[in-house]
Amino acid sequence: MSRRTPIESQRVDAPLTQSATFLVLSVADGPDAVRTVRSALSSVDDLSKNVSIRDLDASFACTVGIGSEVWDRLLPGISRPAELHPFPKIEGKVHTAVSTPGDLLFHVRAQRRDLCFEFERQLTDLLGDSVKVVDSTVGFRYFDVRDLLGFVDGTANPVGQAVNDSVLITEADDSNSAGGSYVVIQKYVHDLKRWKSLSTEKQESIIGRTKFDNVELDDQDDDKQKPHKQLANIEDPHTGAELSILRDNMPFGNPGQGEFGTYFIGYSRKLWVIEQMLERMFVGNPPGLHDRILDYSTPLTGTTFFVPSATVLAGLGDD
Repeated sequence: MSRRTPIESQRVDAPLTQSATFLVLSVADGPDAVRTVRSALSSVDDLSKNVSIRDLDASFACTVGIGSEVWDRLLPGISRPAELHPFPKIEGKVHTAVSTPGDLLFHVRAQRRDLCFEFERQLTDLLGDSVKVVDSTVGFRYFDVRDLLGFVDGTANPVGQAVNDSVLITEADDSNSAGGSYVVIQKYVHDLKRWKSLSTEKQESIIGRTKFDNVELDDQDDDKQKPHKQLANIEDPHTGAELSILRDNMPFGNPGQGEFGTYFIGYSRKLWVIEQMLERMFVGNPPGLHDRILDYSTPLTGTTFFVPSATVLAGLGDD
């Protein structure tokens, strides 16, 4: 009886670092581009080791996501993940979650910006003209893990074993995609001038937490306007248990150009959990009562990817 090869997951659970790059690419047409991209993806682990060896304490990691539109071109012999589809445009009465293109996501992070830079340089050298940059955003840690709105971000993240339980697909979920994860990205820009015009109490009522010490405020009744924290809580329809995702959000911006933002990136074992969070934010729960943070934060992008196992990535160079 043959023994099945163990599945190794990508570093979805890598720790939050001081710096990160979110690199979204599109793949050019033609078989040559596909061969080049497959070869580069199979080399990500070697590239990561080549960069991380320069500072073993810098927590370097790179996670690769592959989009729905390019899946069949890059992985023709591998079954499409059960929930993988393009990011759905979500239109509320006031705000819209836009859907934007993207074939590949590289989530690069380290305690040092130069390590991220060097990895990106070596990666783009390998990819060459086989790809085009859709978006490249550099994020940074802001004080004690706060966003540019001034609130602690990621408080609800799972910890310990709960991380894997929340983000990694199991054999029972989808045997062909075991060890992988879904990831959704959105690039938000903030109107800080209008946000800062609000009182601290008003800001706290929108977020659902106190600003200074990050204490949760009481939930609102079902028929009332809910804070961001409450709208983002999704429960299992069968057990009632709260379902978690892993957020690795990062602030980004350029004060000289008036740019202030948050790069949302959420990993999940079940894509529908993130999509339901966004539905509740933009449409409202009940409908019409949208997340008031959207009155001050506008999404510029919205893309869904699947993070295959490291085992799958490593085999892409075996044409």
